[in-house]
Amino acid sequence: MRLLLDTHIWLWSLLDPERLHSRVIESLESPDSEIWLSPISIWELTMLADKGRVTLDLSVDAWIAEAFDRAPLHEAHLTFEVAATAHQIELPHPDPADRFLAATAKVLDLTLVTADKRLLALQDLSLMANR
Repeated sequence: MRLLLDTHIWLWSLLDPERLHSRVIESLESPDSEIWLSPISIWELTMLADKGRVTLDLSVDAWIAEAFDRAPLHEAHLTFEVAATAHQIELPHPDPADRFLAATAKVLDLTLVTADKRLLALQDLSLMANR
């Protein structure tokens, strides 16, 4: 299975794994799974850290480098096609990060792992709910 982690799922997997459903944990740990992360999640982490909504024990850059050393991920490139598709994603809120994550999953044929109810309501996307 090819899994794109929503930003909160990625952070929970490293900082607060008890928030993950057992099905999500099994999928993340499965040798048959490819785990993907969007650069949008890195950007979101930097914004959360700047606002004090996430506390890290290292600088953001050092924390990200250590996180990638501990759990290597495939980079889900932000392409022209992803950007164009993001414009077509219909969400009940204007969050650009969610649009880009949904578009990335759609374009790259990845399953988006999320607990976000608004993303889970999308119809034409492969989703794994953290519930």
